[in-house]
Amino acid sequence: MAENSLLSVVRSRVVVDVDSMDPSVAARYTTETQRFCDMTSNQAIVYSEAAKSERATVFKTACEKARASGLDLETQVIDALDHLTVMLGKEVYPSLTGRVHAQTAPSTAYNTEATIAHAKKLVALFEVNGIPASRVCIKIPATPESIVACQYLEKIGIRTLATCLFSVPQAVAASQAGCLYVAPYFNELRVHFEPGVWKEYKDTAREHPMALVIANIVGIFKNIGSKTLVMPASIVNAQEALALASLNPDHLTLSGAVLDQLASTKGAFSLAAPATGTVFVDSTIQTTDFLADGAGALRQSLTADAEATRKLADALKIFDEMEQKTKELIRKQLTNS
Repeated sequence: MAENSLLSVVRSRVVVDVDSMDPSVAARYTTETQRFCDMTSNQAIVYSEAAKSERATVFKTACEKARASGLDLETQVIDALDHLTVMLGKEVYPSLTGRVHAQTAPSTAYNTEATIAHAKKLVALFEVNGIPASRVCIKIPATPESIVACQYLEKIGIRTLATCLFSVPQAVAASQAGCLYVAPYFNELRVHFEPGVWKEYKDTAREHPMALVIANIVGIFKNIGSKTLVMPASIVNAQEALALASLNPDHLTLSGAVLDQLASTKGAFSLAAPATGTVFVDSTIQTTDFLADGAGALRQSLTADAEATRKLADALKIFDEMEQKTKELIRKQLTNS
């Protein structure tokens, strides 16, 4: 292979999305011939941008938009958060060929109707900001209640991504709901906040426990002819990005730090062949209706999978903590100005 960067190698194998709401990150790796498809986001990413002094103008504008409603303070806080999420996405939008993503509130993860309402609100705000629904995707945690919400949203034309996903049943349920994407987390979310939780593997594509899960999702989706795209997320470093690319997902969403690592590593590279022996042993997984009876089968599978349930609950806890931090910044802005 010709002398090149690891980023070009990854881009040659999968569609690369930017997991950042910092427009400078997207701009740094956008050229006449290379652009990002989608921009993904979540409550932690929104908070990291809200806390930056250089984003003060966007932050204050979002707060002023909410204040203009004249509603009670807590409603203004919620509205300002949604305005901020959309406005941050709008700044990255020019660097994209695909969609901007926004995530529904973690507090609604176990409430189908509230998840639907928040998704509709976010799409409407994007449209007011000049971004059509056809260029928006709503990230929704893969709980039983929220996968049912995804099914409804897809039927009314709002595209969705099932996030906080750690198991094959969650992915199959999302496919049955018609989600545009599933985003299996390669690492549990906490590794980004407590680095000691992260574990390094000598052969990441074959030894990392989530590599097998993702390979199985890719394989099962192929077997059942699923139109849902696989977009692994929660990637820590360049080595993990390379390992994931070798598993042949459709997309990878990468943070600024991982993009920097990939782009700065030059040389002649080739991706390893995907691991073998990754056929899911439980053949019933492909035929189970995970959405019947209010996603009862998905609920049962999560109950039986303590590790996936733990990681899902912890991700929602962290996202809620990050959202509360952003709300506190907004609350101070609304009450002190």
